[in-house]
Amino acid sequence: MKMLLLALRSLRREWHLPELRTLAASLVLAVVALGVVATLATRIERGMLASAAELIGGDIGVSSPQAAPDAFVDKARQYDLQIARTASFPSVAFAHQQTQLLDVLASGPNYPLRGTLELADAAGHTRKGHAPTAGEVYLDHRALVALNLEVGQPLQLGGRELTIAAELVRQPDGGQLFALAPRALMNLADAEQAGLLGVGSRARHQLLLAGAPDAVQRWRDWAQATTLPQGAQLITPEQTQERMRTSFDRAGAFLRLTALLSALLAGIAIALSAQRYARRKTSEVALLRALGTSRRRVLGLLLGTLGALALPAAALGLLLALGLSQLAWLFASQLFGSLPTVLPLAPSFAAAAMGIAVLAGFALPPLVRLAEVSPVAVFRQSVTRRVRRFDVLYLIPALVALGLIWSQSSSLQLAGILAASLLGVAVVAALLAALLLWLARRIAPGAHPALRLGLAALARRRTLSLIQATALSLGLCALLLLAIVAPALLQGWRQELPADTPNWFALNLQDDQRTGFEHALAGIGGDQLNMLPLAVGKLTAINGAPIDQLHFEDERAKDWADRQLRLSWADALPPSNQVIAGQWQGAHPAQAEVSIDTMWRDMFALKVGDTLSFNVGEGSLDAKVGSIRKVDWSSFRVNFFLLLDPAHAGNLPHTWLASFHLPRGHATQLAQLSRDYSNLSLVDVDSLLDRVREIVDRVGNAVRWILGFSLLAGALVLAAALAASAAERRHEAALLRTLGARRNQLRVAAACEFALLGLVAGLTAALGAAGAGLWLGHAVFHIEGFVPPLWPLVFAALGAGFVVMLLGLVGTRKVTRTPPMRLLREG
Repeated sequence: MKMLLLALRSLRREWHLPELRTLAASLVLAVVALGVVATLATRIERGMLASAAELIGGDIGVSSPQAAPDAFVDKARQYDLQIARTASFPSVAFAHQQTQLLDVLASGPNYPLRGTLELADAAGHTRKGHAPTAGEVYLDHRALVALNLEVGQPLQLGGRELTIAAELVRQPDGGQLFALAPRALMNLADAEQAGLLGVGSRARHQLLLAGAPDAVQRWRDWAQATTLPQGAQLITPEQTQERMRTSFDRAGAFLRLTALLSALLAGIAIALSAQRYARRKTSEVALLRALGTSRRRVLGLLLGTLGALALPAAALGLLLALGLSQLAWLFASQLFGSLPTVLPLAPSFAAAAMGIAVLAGFALPPLVRLAEVSPVAVFRQSVTRRVRRFDVLYLIPALVALGLIWSQSSSLQLAGILAASLLGVAVVAALLAALLLWLARRIAPGAHPALRLGLAALARRRTLSLIQATALSLGLCALLLLAIVAPALLQGWRQELPADTPNWFALNLQDDQRTGFEHALAGIGGDQLNMLPLAVGKLTAINGAPIDQLHFEDERAKDWADRQLRLSWADALPPSNQVIAGQWQGAHPAQAEVSIDTMWRDMFALKVGDTLSFNVGEGSLDAKVGSIRKVDWSSFRVNFFLLLDPAHAGNLPHTWLASFHLPRGHATQLAQLSRDYSNLSLVDVDSLLDRVREIVDRVGNAVRWILGFSLLAGALVLAAALAASAAERRHEAALLRTLGARRNQLRVAAACEFALLGLVAGLTAALGAAGAGLWLGHAVFHIEGFVPPLWPLVFAALGAGFVVMLLGLVGTRKVTRTPPMRLLREG
């Protein structure tokens, strides 16, 4: 208790000192930056998950061949959840003596619970709406064109005459994101009365639910613990994310990257301020030791003072973080419409704890070493310490930094890349700074007087100069990654989905239809045609062992072994495929070969040289694994997990699968093409492409928001780094003024010193940001051919050096005005 009172008195006595106030401000701003960024990132990630719920039409649901049992509905009502029932099935519509197969969704009046049902009237004006009432139906543009109908006209569906009340522009679709036929939305009661949902129908029923997150989770836990009806499965946002895994994984990685870099910036600022405070306490500790205070008591007093400062500062930062987080979300929530997201408290509390942990981690080593200051140090400036070849305490800052990286990244790969990149930046910055100091000693004697003063100041404060250069390099590297590399990564992601990305797939194309289909498609404006054969088979054995007798660690293997497989073949390696092991088989290998995707390699533990046996039609085929491919599934081209060689597979019974791009507005021509080739199934993936592009745009906006808060942490790093040597500069300025130096000479000397520091930090940061960006682009975001923008990084590095020089001059303005009398008073 007495030690706590002494610590509080020490804090009150020292509060006027700029070092202590800087430390407190650094901690407050660090907690604010960490808390706001982490909270914003958490809410945006929740928004991304809610975006997946938009695709479903609810927060969760059950899909089954029959209507969900009453127990599921009763439990949902018990948890106060909103309920909507739907059923999807294929059906034929009749109008003007024409027929058209439709992908029909019948829904109750509450549909959709999440997401937007976008409709258009006869004049083309769009509006948001709900499910159609009895006697009404909505048709998408393809269906209207195929049946030659307009809004307001009747059609027959399921034996009932319905009125087209609106054009269906956009709807939640259970996360399917593609349609095998034109779409229609009708009233659930109409479908039931027409007998479309009776016994033997091909309908799939859905029970959709929405409500508070806790209630949804309780219902989900209950449903997972309950035996689902035969053929039923849960519909969850995670399943939708799985269908768009690449997009959601990249989105999450971008958000984690920006939050992590902001956290590192704040941690660097805390470390610099803590180091400065520890140096400030040296003389006081020496005095206490000279008066007979024990080392343990000195250490307790130091830690107590730091704790008395840290707790209220962290509490203030916590309150500010919560307030600013809510304010930021009022603006950023427009990225996700009106999705209900409550303010998460955990990130801000975690930020406060993290700020205290970083403060303790970086301040503990110098404070413990301060307790070992010799009492004789009170009589001289040089501090005698016990020499140690290695001090375990200095592992604490490294461990805290690694913990900070891990806690903010939630990804071992992302954390490892950033940790390695920033470690490389720190090492290179320290080496360049050491080289600069070595050159300074040799150049200074013959240089201009002002430059000689600047170089001499750098060389004289060797350790401090190294610390400043390293800290500035790390801070600038993080800022360059956020400001230049992250937008470039997003742009590279956007370029993977250009305007002419294939947005249609054609199934069941026959051999004799290929040439005619290609000419007809070109005639209506289609391009980017990609076509491969498609055969259906089954895996029967691996290396001669029957597949049903083998055991695999991957849970997916059994499911894939039981299902029918899609096989194809090609004489040349298809686009968006890359051989990473073995050799591509070519058109005429000596024996049958198969090229497998990396997922099959991992799932079945395969390697080049293994033999796979297939049953295809009435025949069988044994093929050696000749190569392993990495496939870019986001290209929307025709791709397969298994590619055989054409010499041994060309005679297998097959059809053709094609992908192509067709600009919007060609529904009439596409309907005619569908009539000419009535055996074709045309799959529209425009909805999927629109969702991916929407995710990219949302993540881009989110990154810009987080960058705004990260700049605050970056400015804090610069201020803390430049203020680290303020006390020494005041002492030197007074000494130089006493010896006759003019203010202009001191300003030019300071400009030279900071310009050199800024140049070293800027170039090192640019090099580190380019390397980290290249590494992240290929290893984490899997953006093929990504190259960081080198010239913007170079210009940013030079600009950073100039900014550091200006800030240094502003920060040392009072130092250059230090009167000579001050030195005499200090003496």
